[in-house]
Amino acid sequence: MKFNPSRYKEMEYRRCGVSGIKLPAISLGLWHNFGDVDDEKTYRKIIHTAFDAGITHFDLANNYGPPPGSAETNFGKILHSDLKKHRDELIISSKAGYTMWDGPYGDWGSKKYLVASLDQSLRRMQLDYVDIFYHHRPDPETPLEETMTALDLIVRQGKALYAGISNYPEKEAAKAFKILKKLGTPCLIHQPKYSMFERWVEGGLLDLLEKEGVGCIPFSPLAQGLLSNKYLKGIPKNSRAAKKHGFLQKSAITPEKLEQIKALNELAEKRGQSLAQMALAWLLKDKRITSVLVGASSSDQLLDSLKCLQHKNFSRDELLHIEQILNSGK
Repeated sequence: MKFNPSRYKEMEYRRCGVSGIKLPAISLGLWHNFGDVDDEKTYRKIIHTAFDAGITHFDLANNYGPPPGSAETNFGKILHSDLKKHRDELIISSKAGYTMWDGPYGDWGSKKYLVASLDQSLRRMQLDYVDIFYHHRPDPETPLEETMTALDLIVRQGKALYAGISNYPEKEAAKAFKILKKLGTPCLIHQPKYSMFERWVEGGLLDLLEKEGVGCIPFSPLAQGLLSNKYLKGIPKNSRAAKKHGFLQKSAITPEKLEQIKALNELAEKRGQSLAQMALAWLLKDKRITSVLVGASSSDQLLDSLKCLQHKNFSRDELLHIEQILNSGK
């Protein structure tokens, strides 16, 4: 296949902490829409569109689907058939930390689970190695030393080039960084949940990452779709909030939240952006943010998200207005 020869000139790349790696300002997450329940033609086109636009980073996890594992399998097929000659131009990441198989060794953070899970992920994606391997969430029972030693082992085995962590609060992250640095495999990147509506990382984690030279790649930057035009008129029937078992609960969409969404949308329109584009640009205004993970249900949606890069700057008044809107619901 032929891809846009200017793709690397058209995308912005940011250095990941103090490492030698640069990531695209927008990375593609395969959490949703790439499983066996989804349309192959659609998600193949999304991956092609991403790479054609200069997105070099594709983010997966062992349990992405549904069913769990299918996103990796489907991505592996497309990588093998369409992007194989471009493998060295890509950053491919995966994770383990949530339930993947039955029994005591298919969850959390033991060395047994992490090593076995990555072996399975590599087989599904038909890869010899991933570029980044994350521990997906802290384990309250397994010693942190065991989990971090597993990441170090995986890197030393050549099954991953870099180690990362996700969903770690500041104190646990600081301990993890210290252990990994002592082992000789410094943490490359942290993947936290961060958006206009989810700002816990501002309580110290972002400062820690800057101090330690660790990159940051937020997930759920649109708050599961809240920071888009989907909810401007209430809760659509087929939205995530309308589903009983979705990650976005209907109870979270209060009248106050809807008023915030509408006010933010009005500001975005004044800026010449969609609400989603403004929400992504708002994250990218911080130089400590290496890349922002976006999902996509279509190639058009992905291209729309990428337009955030055309207008990333905010005036002081705009930032103050955003804070006023976000504080109005407290």
